[in-house]
Amino acid sequence: MHSNRLYFIDAVRAFAILMMLQGHFIDTLLDPIYRDDTNIFYNIWSYFRGVTAPTFFTISGLVFMYLLLKAKEKGNDKVRIRKGLYRGLLLLFIGYTLRVDFFDWFQGKFYPYFLVVDVLQCIGLSLILMVALYYVFKANTYVLSIVLVIIGCTIFITEPLYRNIVLPDTPLVFANYISKKNGSVFTIIPWFGYSALGAFFATVFFRHVHRKAFKALTICTFFTFGYLLIFQSSGFLHKIGDVTGLTLFHAAANYNYLFSRLGDVLVLFGLFYTFEHFLKQSIITRIGEKTLSIYTFHFIIIFGSYTGIGLKHFYYKALDPYQAIFGALAFILVVVVISFYYAKTNAFLYNLFLKIVDRFKS
Repeated sequence: MHSNRLYFIDAVRAFAILMMLQGHFIDTLLDPIYRDDTNIFYNIWSYFRGVTAPTFFTISGLVFMYLLLKAKEKGNDKVRIRKGLYRGLLLLFIGYTLRVDFFDWFQGKFYPYFLVVDVLQCIGLSLILMVALYYVFKANTYVLSIVLVIIGCTIFITEPLYRNIVLPDTPLVFANYISKKNGSVFTIIPWFGYSALGAFFATVFFRHVHRKAFKALTICTFFTFGYLLIFQSSGFLHKIGDVTGLTLFHAAANYNYLFSRLGDVLVLFGLFYTFEHFLKQSIITRIGEKTLSIYTFHFIIIFGSYTGIGLKHFYYKALDPYQAIFGALAFILVVVVISFYYAKTNAFLYNLFLKIVDRFKS
């Protein structure tokens, strides 16, 4: 059996969650007058902030599928499938509850904002979809790999077709997963594309990670394909459009943030995999194991989940750059400390959810 543990995965998750913390803090509280596109420091911050979500979705797909394949190897994938489904439903549940303002509900005020879809709902639904794909193609992981790549690339290439889609006759609870018209921050397409491609990487790791030269070859591949996706993917899409005569490829190339951001993710993977030896059992990997706790606490503190009172309520777009930077650092420290020492949100919520489901079934 393969026994190789991928320590760099937790490091990447930690990087993504910490980038998300500072990104949400600064973006929510920084005064708009300091959002200067001609400022090199603001542009660097904005660029790297844009890497956060693609990294989060890709690593989520990689982690989930890798654990699922490891469980299959040990003969207990049914348990992992059950956990994956429960995990997906739990993320959907938490994602919706974080938008709840109980003070308004107690007054009989129910706003459709509660149905807005964000990161947790998309990742939760992505896990459920990956369970379904695994169940259908688990007999042949090579076929599963091909299907995942096709799904990911198809979602990315067809993005112009659903970019501005509006579903006026579809119930909000469903429409918000496809359309941003009603305020959804993330939608299942295109973001499931990153999860699918992350799951593809998991199949490659699972089959070959035990090989002697795999790590060196994989690092080189990450950097090479990362560079090509960042700087060459738009030109490649234009060439395909010229050859096929399909304007869809030109439209995808003209607003090619999906493939280029995937390139950023691969470069990050290459960097963290290169220095994996120094990350084993470090604080950074421990942070990567607490992503749900950190996400939950940070959302409550900034956006005022459940009460409507958070940092956004007092300092919305009111800080100067120095206040925003030092505030973000302090905010990260506070959230991480809370997640480590004052609550065990992951285990508590997951076990509570299992009890509720089991009671409902009985």
